[in-house]
Amino acid sequence: MKTVRFGIIGCGVMGREFASAAARCFHLPELRLRPEVVAICNRSLTPERIDWFTDNIPTIEQVTGDYRELLANPDVDAAYIAVPHNLHEELYCAAVRAGKHLMGEKPFGIDRKANNAILACIEKHPDRLVRCVSQFMFFPAVQRIGRMVEADAFGEIIEVSAGFLHCSDLNPDKPINWKRMVEYNGEYGCMGDLGSHASYVPIRAGWEPLNVRAVLSNIVLERRDGKGRTVPCDTWDNATLVCEAGAANSARVFPLTLKIQRIAPGEKNNWYLQVLGTKACARFSTKSANTLEILEYTGGEQAWQRIDMGHEVAYRSITPEGHQFGMSDAILQMLGAFLHELGEGKSPSRFAGCVTPEETALAHRLFTAALESHNKGTVVAL
Repeated sequence: MKTVRFGIIGCGVMGREFASAAARCFHLPELRLRPEVVAICNRSLTPERIDWFTDNIPTIEQVTGDYRELLANPDVDAAYIAVPHNLHEELYCAAVRAGKHLMGEKPFGIDRKANNAILACIEKHPDRLVRCVSQFMFFPAVQRIGRMVEADAFGEIIEVSAGFLHCSDLNPDKPINWKRMVEYNGEYGCMGDLGSHASYVPIRAGWEPLNVRAVLSNIVLERRDGKGRTVPCDTWDNATLVCEAGAANSARVFPLTLKIQRIAPGEKNNWYLQVLGTKACARFSTKSANTLEILEYTGGEQAWQRIDMGHEVAYRSITPEGHQFGMSDAILQMLGAFLHELGEGKSPSRFAGCVTPEETALAHRLFTAALESHNKGTVVAL
C-alpha cells in the first residue's frame, strides 16, 4: 500500500475536515493509495488553530506559518489548500511549481484573471494532478443522477435548476469575516463560494450556459468587526442566475437557473439539484440527503417516486449500502476520488472524479458574465 503524504495549508474548518477524512481513508478498502498528513501550515500559529491537528494526528512532523517552508519539504507529496480566495493564485501556482499534487478550494482564483493564471501554470506542469474541492457530486443521489445523464435517461432536457441556500447571514449581529469583504473574497461575492458548488454538476453534465441574466443583492450593508467597530459588508449576499443552456446531444436550448443565497431564511447549507426531461425527471436536496425523487414517463400516469439511496457510493465503503450517508462521507468520497485518479490515472466513471481546473474556468466565465449582466441590467453571452 503506497502512502501519499499531504501537507495542509489553512487550518480552518475545511482543513480539519480534510484531515479527518484522511484519517478515515481505510474506510474505503479498495483504494490502492493511503493519505497521511505530515505537515500543516497556518499563518497564525495560535493554539486554537494548531492544537487540534497536533493532538489528533501523530504523523505530523512539520508545523509552520510559512507556506513556502511546507512546499519546500521533500516529504510532502501533495497539498490541500484552503485559504481565502485572494491567495489562491499565489499558493496554488507555488504548489504546482514545487512539484506537489494539489487539492485546492473553490473557486480556484479570486477572479477570472487569477483562474487563467492558475490554469496556465498547471498547463506547464502536466505531471501534477490538480483538482478542485467540491464534495456534493459524491452524494449517492447525485451519483445516480450522473449515471442517468450518462445513459441519456432524461431525454430532451426541459429545465435544470440548482442552488446553494444558507441562512446564518440573516442575523445582522453576526460578525463580519473575510467572505464578506471584496478584498479577500472577490467581486463574485456569494457566487465564488456557494455558487461554485451549485454550478459544478451542471457543468460536468455538459449543460453549458450560453448566456446569463443575473440579479444580485447586497442585503446587509454593514457588520460588526468583533472589535467594537462597524465596517462595510460589501460582497453580494444573494444571486439568481437565469441562463439559456445547451446539451451536447441536442440542438435545443433550455433554462438553467442557479440560486445562490447566503441569506435564505430557514436554510442551512442546503444544496439542491432538479433535472426535468421528456423521459425522466430527478430532484435531490441535502435537506433529505438519503432521498432521491425520480419521475419516469412512459406514456401513462405521471408520478414521482421516492428512493432511499443509502450508501450507494462511487468508491466502495465498509459501511453497508443499506446505511445512511452524510456530509463527512461525501468529503471522504471526494478524497477517495482524488487518490483513485492519482493512482490509476483516470476516474472510474464520468461523475466519480473531482472537479477539474477546466470546469472551474467555465464557472469563472459564468460568474464574470453574471457581474456584467447585473451591472448592465441585461443578458450577457458567455
